[in-house]
Amino acid sequence: MFRFFKRKSEVEKLQEKYNQLMKTYHELSKVNRREAEKSYVEAENILKQINSLQDTGK
Repeated sequence: MFRFFKRKSEVEKLQEKYNQLMKTYHELSKVNRREAEKSYVEAENILKQINSLQDTGK
């Protein structure tokens, strides 16, 4: 209920960016394969950052 006032954590920000890049990747994969692969690589790098942040948080 009070989530509106809570700031997003670094992991949540990265997850949103990852989801956006994967959506872009999916859309571009039908049109421009090279640009889609760039988007995918960037999304994978963000996923690695998310995993490292979650591992250090344990």
